[in-house]
Amino acid sequence: MINLRKDFPILKRLIAGKPIIYLDSVASSLKPQQVLEAMNEYYREYGINIFRGIYKLSQEATDKYEEARSKVAKFIGAKDEKEVVFVRNATEAINLVTYAWGRANINEKSEIISTVMEHHANLVTWQQLALETGATIKYWDINEQGYLNTKILSKIINERTKLLAITHVSNVLGTINPIVEIVKEVKRVNPKCLVLVDGAQAVPHMKVDVANLGCDFYAFSGHKMLGPMGIGVLWGRYELLDQMLPFQLGGEMIREVYLEKTVFANPPTKFEAGTPNVAGAIGLGAAVDYLKKIGMDNVRKHEEELTSYALKRLSGLNHFTFYGPKEVKERSGVISFNIKGIHAHDLAQVLDEDNICIRSGHHCAMPLHTRLGISASARASFYIYNTKQDIDKLVEGIKKAKKIFKV
Repeated sequence: MINLRKDFPILKRLIAGKPIIYLDSVASSLKPQQVLEAMNEYYREYGINIFRGIYKLSQEATDKYEEARSKVAKFIGAKDEKEVVFVRNATEAINLVTYAWGRANINEKSEIISTVMEHHANLVTWQQLALETGATIKYWDINEQGYLNTKILSKIINERTKLLAITHVSNVLGTINPIVEIVKEVKRVNPKCLVLVDGAQAVPHMKVDVANLGCDFYAFSGHKMLGPMGIGVLWGRYELLDQMLPFQLGGEMIREVYLEKTVFANPPTKFEAGTPNVAGAIGLGAAVDYLKKIGMDNVRKHEEELTSYALKRLSGLNHFTFYGPKEVKERSGVISFNIKGIHAHDLAQVLDEDNICIRSGHHCAMPLHTRLGISASARASFYIYNTKQDIDKLVEGIKKAKKIFKV
């Protein structure tokens, strides 16, 4: 087990004299001091707009911004840093593809495939595009263990299918989808079908190599991987990005402007209109440095140990039901569950009395909760700063709630 708690200032804080037990990293991770300092250094030492000036401060800011892009590209195994587009978050990354690629390639004859386990960001976007264009959208179902049945994929994909939009890791079930296997099958059945992967829950927690995955687009957020809010990444195959029209229009994403026409810049600049989140990109670069120093294999091992311990402890509670795979190797460090007789919101409120932070609700995955036959669930998620003692506190808090609600 690794112990990095000293690097996270929030964990030093006491509320009403009690420490914080943070178990909501799937929603947003805490930020280490190293990331905060990198962002503070930007604003303190060279907090100038990028690309706009030939003076040293602007050049320094530009270099640091592009250095962050290079760090991210290497971290996810991109062949070319020009394939890395900085956006606000994974949601904007998916919307970028919806608008810039989808509206040019999807029509009433097209089919789009998504899954019932998707975050709304990777479902509502395609649902609305289908409504606007008259395309057909289909949903790949899960089995009772929380897995997608890859054997039926060839029956879902056909010559009309233009896109499969799929999560790498479910933010509710924790299911780790076999993306390499899935992409190979999609391309075998229909080589022209593109695959977009929502990697928001994968990149922070395991080694990701987009070139090896074989997908066409990959989206993730900085704030879930120790970075700041307001920065995210769309990775796309360069030839696709090069063909796509800009998502937003304005400054910096142009090469030449005339009163009669505009010539757009090459990717990724074409998709980064206006002043970008420079501090956010630098903070994300620092987060990448931090994770690389730990080693993603160590991150994954730590979470597997915590998840195994948590499932063992929680499963010993009466009236406890969890959702998703039973095999720790096939799930991430997130456990969504319910205690019979206690609504998830009530449970979260009781836990909050002891500063135990979990999530409750549908977790931006209402169709999945409908599929599971529940209206809400409680969700505890773990990251590199969590310990077995945090899980023990969670179990104690649930026992307290059970006494209060007499279940």
